[in-house]
Amino acid sequence: MISHITINQRDIVYDSRAQQAALSVTVHHRDGATEPSLLVMDPGQVELYAIQLDQAIARRKTAQEGVSR
Repeated sequence: MISHITINQRDIVYDSRAQQAALSVTVHHRDGATEPSLLVMDPGQVELYAIQLDQAIARRKTAQEGVSR
């Protein structure tokens, strides 16, 4: 059973022929085992996640500014 997935510290690879981006990840199982895998995204998913990550970064920045006051 999978417990979680983490993103590896590698660049995203874009395949223009398939029009897909692939992000290297590690799948973590509840028994402690791990295995490498890929998160494959179509262009719409890449754009959506870019927007969502920008929003998360902005929220984090706002929260940090509130703490430092």
